[in-house]
Amino acid sequence: MDEVSKWLATIASIWIQCSCGASYAFGIYSPILKSSQGYDQSTLETISVFKDIGANAGVLSGLLYSVVVSRPHGHETPSLLRRPWVVLFAGAIQCFAGYFFMWLAVTGAISRPNVPVMCLFMFLAAHAQTFFSTANVVTGVQNFPDYSGTIVGIMKGCLGLSGAILIQIYQALFAGKPSNFLLMLAILPTSLTLALMFLVRFQHTQHSKDDKTHLNGFSLIAMIVATYLFFLIVLENVFPSSQWQRAFALAILLVLLASPIHIVIKARKDNITRLSNAFPTLKTPLINDSIPENCIDVHKATTSEDVIDVGEELNLVQAMCTLKFWLLFVAMLCGMGSGMATINNISQIGESLGYTLRERSTLVSLWSIWNFLGRFGAGYMSDVFLHRKGWARPLVMTLTLATMTAGHIIIGSGFPGNLYVGSVIVGVCYGSQWSLMPTITSEIFGVQHMGTLFNTIAVASPLGSYIFSVRVIGYIYDKERSEMGNSCSGTHCFMLSFFILACVSLFGFLVSLALFVKTRGIYTRIIIRRQTGLRFSPN
Repeated sequence: MDEVSKWLATIASIWIQCSCGASYAFGIYSPILKSSQGYDQSTLETISVFKDIGANAGVLSGLLYSVVVSRPHGHETPSLLRRPWVVLFAGAIQCFAGYFFMWLAVTGAISRPNVPVMCLFMFLAAHAQTFFSTANVVTGVQNFPDYSGTIVGIMKGCLGLSGAILIQIYQALFAGKPSNFLLMLAILPTSLTLALMFLVRFQHTQHSKDDKTHLNGFSLIAMIVATYLFFLIVLENVFPSSQWQRAFALAILLVLLASPIHIVIKARKDNITRLSNAFPTLKTPLINDSIPENCIDVHKATTSEDVIDVGEELNLVQAMCTLKFWLLFVAMLCGMGSGMATINNISQIGESLGYTLRERSTLVSLWSIWNFLGRFGAGYMSDVFLHRKGWARPLVMTLTLATMTAGHIIIGSGFPGNLYVGSVIVGVCYGSQWSLMPTITSEIFGVQHMGTLFNTIAVASPLGSYIFSVRVIGYIYDKERSEMGNSCSGTHCFMLSFFILACVSLFGFLVSLALFVKTRGIYTRIIIRRQTGLRFSPN
């Protein structure tokens, strides 16, 4: 397997990520789920909770990845045990089973399942997402360790866009038939994953200077797709489109999604050229002797490579015994939790402030775009800041949490147009946590158990959402509503709630700042490795 295989793995992962975010399209099929099964709103919300838990509680996917993919310490050549396709296959089975049985229930092909059984179907369908994401993200980080922020941003960004992509397919092919959409969710991600899963592999090669160039190509295409979806969403909410127009728009979208193939072709040509040029002479990189001796601790290795001592490869139990783990978890509880609470209530906030139904629908639809910009932008820019400015990644997280504080204040203030401004700020900052957190996890605790660790920390998202949505926003809204009647109108309905969320984000900023201070030594060595080309070795 040559170096080009990592580019095939990248494009396969991108396509899988673009198809597997069906949990973000819950609003499309939830009405027919409610009506066909005779659920009340409370029951539907209960099923939605299992969706959120399944989509975020990815500990099992991380453990499976560690078992079937991780290599023993010191083994540098790929082994037969490295099989990310096993993790993807497990996700495909769950995806098909969850959505297929929901489709059978909705169409009446099977007798109406009890609510706990439907919750199980929903959990399985959403839980598949964590298996897809774990395999694609961790494999990407292993293939591009020098640009982990960029590759995580691309993978997480594509996952954030997948909801909008799936909705575009639905509107072009099955508009007004949400039961067919459920069947599509069972078949499309599953078949695409089964077709591509063997391409998603870890390729241990010497990283070339072309890596950044080709990754920038993937990044540009991702931005073009996001921009295209942005205009589609805005136009569809302003000017209703016909069926043939939707089909034509979908065809353009599919062409854009297929365009990364030319990057793989170019990478192959560049690799052939590089090998032909390097064949006559074998060059050995030299170490810059001007590096101050007190900056690094170089250990003499028995191999020809120079090794820099960085940090330990920790498993979940070992990591949970460190302060760094809990600082990162609490920061994500504040950032992800308050962000998810915002999107869960954004429509009701708009209603209380007098926004029209179309305006509220547009806000919800555009959230996926802001989410993508945060996921992609934070990953890409954190690499730029790390490599060019020497900024540690937790510092970027600290800045996003400080910005999120301002976003919550804007939403709580209630001035005209506040939701448009506030949702952009909170959406971008919320998305940024999803690319920064996995990358920081791999840099602090190592890549070997990265899947298990970042999926465990991701539990902070639904946990925080429950605390802030139910115990803060819901409680305060119901209190205001009891005084005003069945509904609440005006700025006061959510002002106190979002000022509390602003305080939560501010606390997360302080916790993230503490993590930045705690990890300065690790990032100093990461920066030195980048500047000298020395290889990391765990303690």
